[in-house]
Order: sequence, then C-alpha cells, then structure tokens
Amino acid sequence: MISSLRGRLAAKNEDYIIVEVGGLGFKVYVPTSFLRELGSPGHEVALFTHLHLRENEVSLYGFQSQDELTLFKLLLGVSGIGPRLALSILSTLSVDDFRLAVAHGDVGLLSQVPGIGKRIAERVILYLKDKIALERLVPLPPLSPEDVEVVEALTALGYSLSEAREAVSSLTDEEMTTEDKVMTALRYLGGE
Repeated sequence: MISSLRGRLAAKNEDYIIVEVGGLGFKVYVPTSFLRELGSPGHEVALFTHLHLRENEVSLYGFQSQDELTLFKLLLGVSGIGPRLALSILSTLSVDDFRLAVAHGDVGLLSQVPGIGKRIAERVILYLKDKIALERLVPLPPLSPEDVEVVEALTALGYSLSEAREAVSSLTDEEMTTEDKVMTALRYLGGE
C-alpha cells in the first residue's frame, strides 16, 4: 500500500501530476484546487495518498493533508460516489466547507459540485452526518442573493467554491452592483 509520496514534481496535467521518487514516476490524481497551488515542475512535493484498485485499473490519488485523505475515503463509502466524484468534491469545496454543508444539511451547496445532483447530495449528507468531525468549525455566513450571483460567477471562472466564498466574505458592506462585487472579488483573488 502506498500511503504517502515525497518527491520531485516531474509534470502537471489537468487533473493529475507525475511525482518522481527514486527514479520512478507516479501518476497521482489530485484535487484541482491543489493543482493550482503547485509550483512549476522541479519542486519537491509531499502527498498523502490512496491507492484505488479495481479489476481493470489501479489509480493513485494524492492530497495535501490527512484531513482531505480521510474525507476522500469517507466519500468512497457513499453509494454512487467513486474516486473521480470524490475528487471533484474536494476540488470544489474545502474540507471545512464540506463538513459545514453536511452538518447543516446544505443540499444546495453540495449540488453545486459538478456531477452531484440533489439525490446524491442528500445521500452524502445522510451517510456522513454522524461520521465527520465537526469540532473547530466556524459557521459560514449566509449569502445574500447578490452574493450568491457573485459566487456563481467566480466558480464559472474556475475558482473553487471555497475560494469564491472567501472572496465574497472579504467584500465591504458598501453598496455595489453585482458586477462591481465580481471585479472586487477577482482583485482579491488575484492578490491586489
């Protein structure tokens, strides 16, 4: 069993990386949120991993933290969720956002993950409600209808739901149009 990898980032692709360890190159599927944070090839990376075995495929999935790996494994226990869909969830939501969504039964938030419909979101909440650790969590502030539009615009531009919510929470309370809020949030996300 391969439980972790530390090595040189040899290549990046849309949904996976190649990690070179001792002359071997491991293809590791990672959340897109983590993929964006990785530097250019040549840097050292450390991953917590899960080896997924099926009759016709062997895949390796990697994560930044033990929390992400634990959540990934819990998601695999939900009927109808395979490794690709579990990875999509972790690409869209942070671990804390996911935990809060499950704790509050927020089907709408989970349904925003590509590939998750209302039925699967309800199944995830039902299955995981008593299995995830909710300590240390601060509730997400409720979003106004205008802020929901801003979050949708940012996620359509490729930002994760957690990044979009963080950018929206950074907005001041002054009156702004939705377009102005989107532009201000983009500047926040760009580090300006």
